[in-house]
Amino acid sequence: MVDHDRRVRRTRRALHEALIALVLERGYDRLTVQDVLDRADVGRSTFYAHYRDKEALLTATFDDMRAQLQRDVDAQTGGDPLDPARPAGLLFAHAHRNQRVYRALCGREGGTVVLRHLHRMLAEVLTTQLGPHLPAGSPVPIGLVVEFCTSAALGLLVRWIDDGFPDDPRTMTAGYRALCLPGVRAVAGGLVADEAQMWLQ
Repeated sequence: MVDHDRRVRRTRRALHEALIALVLERGYDRLTVQDVLDRADVGRSTFYAHYRDKEALLTATFDDMRAQLQRDVDAQTGGDPLDPARPAGLLFAHAHRNQRVYRALCGREGGTVVLRHLHRMLAEVLTTQLGPHLPAGSPVPIGLVVEFCTSAALGLLVRWIDDGFPDDPRTMTAGYRALCLPGVRAVAGGLVADEAQMWLQ
């Protein structure tokens, strides 16, 4: 059983590494399952015993990162509960530590599959974090706040990746915080209620 588990881990690691290398070389959309099999030296039947298609392989590669990021988010304590930069900062730090993977999966060559997954994950974390602290019945609903903060984080992430990670994660987090936190605080304090109502009329 131990040997079987090691074999499975080796096979999956070979497939993941082949996928990332090929995405960096050619871009995700131009790849086929056969390209990955040839690079990883894995048979077709073995591949389909683990994954249904190349998107499932890509998602599994992302899920390893997602699990690590979620552990970081879960372990974080203290701080301002309204600060959307808490989970975004962890994402920036994770991307900086794993630049090659993020360039392959989230940059220009990686397509949109992983970004959709990251969007869902960040939105869920931010909804859980911010929801209890935003007023019920606000003219700026929680869904709008979360979408704004999530989209801003991912937009900055993609720009950062495509520019070659020119800034450190602390700079990215500080910039994101400066742009997003005042708006979230204004919604939480009801400070945008009158203006929002005016625009809704």
